[in-house]
Amino acid sequence: MARTMPFVDAPVMHLIVQLFAATAMVAVTCAMHLFGIGGLMLLLRRHRKGAGEAELIRQALTIGAAATGLFLLHATEIWLYAGFYIVVHALPGLETALYFSTASYTTVGYGDVVLGPGWRVVGAIESANGIILLGWSTAFFVAIVGRIRWLEAEIEAAR
Repeated sequence: MARTMPFVDAPVMHLIVQLFAATAMVAVTCAMHLFGIGGLMLLLRRHRKGAGEAELIRQALTIGAAATGLFLLHATEIWLYAGFYIVVHALPGLETALYFSTASYTTVGYGDVVLGPGWRVVGAIESANGIILLGWSTAFFVAIVGRIRWLEAEIEAAR
């Protein structure tokens, strides 16, 4: 006669599956973010220092490129979560999955689309993951803008 553990019933096993899936998604999105921001840093460092107004215009374009890169990075992470929800049949279609994932990732959480009991822990963890990654991007972006402000001060001091 096989012995079973009474505390490991189906709901607990499904919770373990959810936590494993959420942990994997967090690990993947954090790695994507790390490499994405690292790539942006490499692209933004590849420049020749100039002087004057032309350098300020180039730096303004750098800010635009950084903002676009960050937006694309977050969009990719949102699409990844949406794809997960479709693969596990947690949501009925791409539009619904993208809508839910965007609302969760950005912690807006409208509540008009919700996950069933089988996957809602993943949705909650997506919100925590999203807010951390958005904060990381904000810190990166503030550092870039700070560098531009420093350059402006250097140009003014040289005049």
